[in-house]
Amino acid sequence: MSNQTSVTEFLLLGVTDIQELNPILFVIFFTIYFVNITGNGAILMIVILDPRLHSPMYFFLGNLACLDICFSTVTLPKMLQNLLSTSKAISFLGCITQLHFFHFLGSTEAMLLPVMAFDRFVAICRPLHYSVIMNHQLCIHMTATIWIMGFFHALLHSVMTSRLSFCGPNHVHHFFCDIKPLLDLACGNTELNLWLLNTVTGTIALTPFFLTFLSYFYIITYLFLKTRSCSMLHKALSTCASHFMVVILLYVPVLFTYIRPASGSSLDQDRIIAIMYSVVTPALNPLIYTLRNKEVRSALNKKVRRWL
Repeated sequence: MSNQTSVTEFLLLGVTDIQELNPILFVIFFTIYFVNITGNGAILMIVILDPRLHSPMYFFLGNLACLDICFSTVTLPKMLQNLLSTSKAISFLGCITQLHFFHFLGSTEAMLLPVMAFDRFVAICRPLHYSVIMNHQLCIHMTATIWIMGFFHALLHSVMTSRLSFCGPNHVHHFFCDIKPLLDLACGNTELNLWLLNTVTGTIALTPFFLTFLSYFYIITYLFLKTRSCSMLHKALSTCASHFMVVILLYVPVLFTYIRPASGSSLDQDRIIAIMYSVVTPALNPLIYTLRNKEVRSALNKKVRRWL
């Protein structure tokens, strides 16, 4: 790396250029991060500790909670530090490491959502075969596969980005090290990197989105054709709607960011969109996906009463 670049560190310019807003933004983002850690941490703890929640659905929800905590932790602590600090530097190695883990955890979460949608499809549309299809071994294999795929997807981008020459300005117009802002600073040809970003990352975003949409489409169609009970239909549709909200909040900003042509990108727009899927969505997931669930709420209440 050192032979191919004269830049040893980058300066993260952050969320806004208006310095007076930094203390306010610090309070807002710290609160969101606290909600994220507390909410997802509670879900992860209760899924591990409560034997009644040792089922495929909650196994995947536990993975989602773990991913959300780690995903935000890749970017938020550094952003919070920079909001209160005059030094906004990050080393070259630190920048590439942040890029790697951001795409590793982000792509893993994108691939986890269709697995969760498939789990709901089997539970609702094939209830008698659910325990046979969604057996423990299959759940472990699917989860391990998406974590490994996410890691190698991120490794591709981190290696390709680290091999670029950075010889000019080192000001990153973002609050974390992402591929597009770094490509803007590269001295050499970045066409291959952009092609990989649009093709590989676009595929990893579009394919899970399509599979998730397909699963929920089959679920809703099945419910309308087979379910006679209005209360059951309402409950199932409510669950699907909340789950699909998470899908929209994650995939739409990601697709908008990474599939758009670079010439059509706005730096301020990209930063706002990145805040949505990397900061806000992980904090909303516990509220949308799990804490509305009666079994999780009941298990949490019992644990809290026991500790008090």
